[in-house]
Amino acid sequence: QVRLVESGGGLVQAGGSLRLSCAASGSTFSGDVWGWYRQAPGKQREMVATVTSGGTIDYAESAEGRFTISRHNGKNTMVLEMNSLKPEDTAVYYCRVRRKYIPKYDYWGQGTQVTVSS
Repeated sequence: QVRLVESGGGLVQAGGSLRLSCAASGSTFSGDVWGWYRQAPGKQREMVATVTSGGTIDYAESAEGRFTISRHNGKNTMVLEMNSLKPEDTAVYYCRVRRKYIPKYDYWGQGTQVTVSS
């Protein structure tokens, strides 16, 4: 079992920056995908950015050019650097770790609130 804990959310003005961190306790395996997702009130949860154990990165169009995802395999941590924040970035941000090959797993963190004021 893996437990994910996010930190770094908060309130920031539009144009500001925040740094989110995700730390995993427990064993993970190579070949998994780490990612950040977010859910705004009244909206579906959506992918923000993902990174594979091999370093392949994917960003949502809304995050491209403003957010940077990174992971540290040896430390089981992941960071999302968010710059030029907009009010529409306001959401609960979740860390996710999943592996579709045996051993399969799909873990979520409890979420951290990001609020961007205009």
